Amino acid sequence: MDLINRSKKVVEKLYDEIQIGDRAEVSKEITSDDILDFARLTGDVNPVHIDDEYARKTFFKERIAHGMLTASLISTVLGTQLPGKNTIYLSQNLKFKRPVKIGDVITACAEVIEKNDDKKILKLKTNLLNQDGKEVVEGEALVMKME
Repeated sequence: MDLINRSKKVVEKLYDEIQIGDRAEVSKEITSDDILDFARLTGDVNPVHIDDEYARKTFFKERIAHGMLTASLISTVLGTQLPGKNTIYLSQNLKFKRPVKIGDVITACAEVIEKNDDKKILKLKTNLLNQDGKEVVEGEALVMKME
């Protein structure tokens, strides 16, 4: 199972080992099944995500992924790579810049831009890029590192 294999790749870094400028990323191809599963899980059955005929009539001309489906890859990079294990997500802001379509390969990137040593809180620049290197989502996250 893919989820089990991914869990073996969780990085464990102590707060003091993390430096401003540290970066990490994870990539995933977005499939029709991903979109349909997300719609079932969340109840967001907007037809632009799940109905080919409807989506063809929109300015997208095809089905697109839910914004929050793609943004959830940020949680993957934060929880498994940087900062990794023992990370508590505190906040996230997002700006959706481009649609994500079936077959797009999305790379979630995180970069440490600030550290608050007293509270072990990190601010990270978070962005998602498609296979053409175009930014589809930009944002910032705050996380707390537990040890």
